Amino acid sequence: MLSALILLPLLGAALISVLPSGIAKLPRRVALVFASLAFLWNIVLTTKFDPTVTSQQFREFLPWIDALGLNYHLGIDGLSLPLLLLNGLLTCVAIYSSDEDLQRPRFYYSLLLLLSAGVTGAFLAQDLLLFFLFYELELIPLYLLIAIWGGERRGYAATKFLIYTAVSGILILASFLGVVWLSGSPSFAMETLNTSALPLATQILLLVGILIGFGIKIPLVPFHTWLPDAHVEASTPISVLLAGVLLKLGTYGLIRFGLYLLPEAWSYVAPTLATWAVVSVLYGASCAIAQKDMKKMVAYSSIGHMGFVLIAAAAATPLSILATVMQMISHGLISALLFLLVGIVYKKAGSRDLDVLRGLFNPERGMPVIGSLMVLGVMASAGIPGMFGFIAEFVVFRSSFAVYPVQTLLCMIGTGLTAVYFLILMNRAFFGRLSAQVVNLPRVYWSDRAPAIVLAVLIVVFGIQPNWLIRWTEATTTAMVDTQNVVANVSLVKAKSTN
Repeated sequence: MLSALILLPLLGAALISVLPSGIAKLPRRVALVFASLAFLWNIVLTTKFDPTVTSQQFREFLPWIDALGLNYHLGIDGLSLPLLLLNGLLTCVAIYSSDEDLQRPRFYYSLLLLLSAGVTGAFLAQDLLLFFLFYELELIPLYLLIAIWGGERRGYAATKFLIYTAVSGILILASFLGVVWLSGSPSFAMETLNTSALPLATQILLLVGILIGFGIKIPLVPFHTWLPDAHVEASTPISVLLAGVLLKLGTYGLIRFGLYLLPEAWSYVAPTLATWAVVSVLYGASCAIAQKDMKKMVAYSSIGHMGFVLIAAAAATPLSILATVMQMISHGLISALLFLLVGIVYKKAGSRDLDVLRGLFNPERGMPVIGSLMVLGVMASAGIPGMFGFIAEFVVFRSSFAVYPVQTLLCMIGTGLTAVYFLILMNRAFFGRLSAQVVNLPRVYWSDRAPAIVLAVLIVVFGIQPNWLIRWTEATTTAMVDTQNVVANVSLVKAKSTN
């Protein structure tokens, strides 16, 4: 059942690659069909998923390379289920939002589907080495999507992304190999790993590799510099996937392979992680305020908002780990909406520069509907009640405050700064008299607005009724943290008594 989520995009990519080149719109339609089928199958699995079961469901196991201890082992739980749904939805949005007249469409849509398959496999993998293979699989498609269909500096941005992500992969692989070999596990299967017997110093060393590796992917300061360049040069659909889904591989990896596998070391370094989160939140927000490019401003906002996930993960309580999932999904929907809207503005107005744009709210010659959706998006990002961003950030702060009150209060400043830089964006670009440089704007059709409207509706619906998401995740995250905290607390007591 789970393999279908991976095979459908792969089959779609293979079919698109052999389509006749004379029909320009056919690759897009085929890609949308296969992406939609994968998303619908995700929904079917969700209806069969039992949210009260904390173990992996719909498991698939197939021996692969016995000499390496590598097996094809898939599973799904409350941590991965919402992220799989998010990936399926945003893949459909990205394909639908792609330009119909882009160059080399067969190659483009094949890469998009291959990217989706790699991300899906990473969220499903229950084997460390299998996760790494899928984690690396998404690297090449994304690199090519930026390098071929990006902006003027696409080569620089794509190469920078490739180098950073390659270093990330090396660190993660080294840590995974260390976990398996030092623990004496016969395979890379997560269920066979037992790290509790490892010395605390060894656990911390392994965890540092995992933290830096996934910290590059999230990204956290100071490993963030690839992200603004990648977003600015990437096309709108790729930015949607990059911010909405691919960054979540980093936060998912921290929880699944950092907190869960090395709870003792996690407890030891958690205060440092909370401080690291503060630095990322405040730095990302401060840089966003200084930007004049709308897309770069939204990119820096992602750095800040992913820091909220880190401080909740550092607290490592049942509520805070639930908050990490809520924040990941919230950020995925909101950032995808904002990048879509910025892309429409750039496509119609020809600029993202806040010194050039003005008065786009003009009801006759501007973009009033896009402006209204942008208001909703920035309100959600700034944590206005009634939006998904508010309830996600509220649970993050509520859960982390009891453990790290000072760091949490500093992170809350980031929420206020979010309102500042998005108010600057709205005031400069959408209010006032329509700028002379952007007169006679092309019409924005409802087909252009449809993906943004879908995301806006979801942001409001989950803001009003977050339990529709929480119910699938709460049992898994609670069981995960309760079990690991017992191990971590006992191990730390032993370590302190020994010293």
